[in-house]
Amino acid sequence: MLIYPDEYFNKIEEITIEYLQKNKIKALILDMDNTLINYKEEMPENILKWAKDLQGQGVKLIIASNSNKKKKVEKISKLLKVKYISFAKKPLKSGLMRAKNILEEEVNNIAVVGDQIFTDVIGGNRCKMYTILVDSIEEKDFWYTAWKRPIENKIKEKIRKRTKEKK
Repeated sequence: MLIYPDEYFNKIEEITIEYLQKNKIKALILDMDNTLINYKEEMPENILKWAKDLQGQGVKLIIASNSNKKKKVEKISKLLKVKYISFAKKPLKSGLMRAKNILEEEVNNIAVVGDQIFTDVIGGNRCKMYTILVDSIEEKDFWYTAWKRPIENKIKEKIRKRTKEKK
């Protein structure tokens, strides 16, 4: 089903180089709001370190944000020293496929990482990319995201149960 990610982590920093190598992932398309930065547009130091560590080990990164605030996306991309796509229009394919072309990787070597099922996961699944759902950095949401969270939380609960059953 399009709504289920390939993997679910509580925190983005739980995505390790070993995990990526095991799954043949060479590049990550990263969501920005509430995945990399909080509501105040601040990136926690642990996330910055995580991104730099992965880059240092050869993992390609790009930001694909649905935000139409180009300067905000540009600021975070400069901080990470990565390219970006603003107004990516996820879950539509166009923004993610543009990111794929910039990364110069095949879809089966790319993971889409984000905190929203209805944009990041569905968009990545529609593009046949690996999808990784992570919990939001903080609970505060933009109005246009907040209404979807109760539905996403029910889906996350199903994912947690499936994960426990596998172990």
